[in-house]
Amino acid sequence: MKKYGAEFFGTFWLVLGGCGSAVLAAAFPQLGIGFLGVSLAFGLTVLTMAFAIGHISGCHLNPAVSIGLWAGGRFPAKDLVPYIVSQVLGGIAAGGVLYLIASGKAGFDVAGGFASNGFGEHSPGGYSMVAALVTEVVMTMMFLLVILGSTDKRAPQGLAPIAIGLCLTLIHLISIPVTNTSVNPARSTGVAVFVGDWAVSQLWLFWLAPIVGAVLGALVYRLIGSEEK
Repeated sequence: MKKYGAEFFGTFWLVLGGCGSAVLAAAFPQLGIGFLGVSLAFGLTVLTMAFAIGHISGCHLNPAVSIGLWAGGRFPAKDLVPYIVSQVLGGIAAGGVLYLIASGKAGFDVAGGFASNGFGEHSPGGYSMVAALVTEVVMTMMFLLVILGSTDKRAPQGLAPIAIGLCLTLIHLISIPVTNTSVNPARSTGVAVFVGDWAVSQLWLFWLAPIVGAVLGALVYRLIGSEEK
């Protein structure tokens, strides 16, 4: 239960920190942090939590990461469902707290997106469903490569949180204009449930693509990262 609690609070921090920066601070008058700031915020949530709870649960914070680690032979199947449930509940709890904060400002409306992920007319840059699908698959694949590589026992020890956090920052710098960046079904679900409508109807892509990408990343790392006999 300690592992599941760590995943709940870790994912809570990721969604509150990352999506909170997008909703509350990205376009704040004159002092908005913009895409760069939001990208850094997501990376910092993972970096800080990796140091805080990595020794408790492994700090997955992401159903796709848990599935990818399982596919890579680093995580037991019996823990998959409890981890994913904990992550999704943590994301939704963070979405609820963010909603309470954001709705305290006059004129707030979730119709503005509430940091939800989308494609087509709901993509920040108007990118198609295919573009969104490819982006999420490839970005999550590379994320898993970095996670598996930096946590390999042959890699420099103690630096994995920095590599993983910076990788997530880079992923956001690339893909916010395309999908608002998911690579994490729990992050997508945590805010989509408060928007409803289009955000929920497009949520399938932000479960499917990250999971496919994570499994691909695990398979690639098994191919290139296995120790020579």
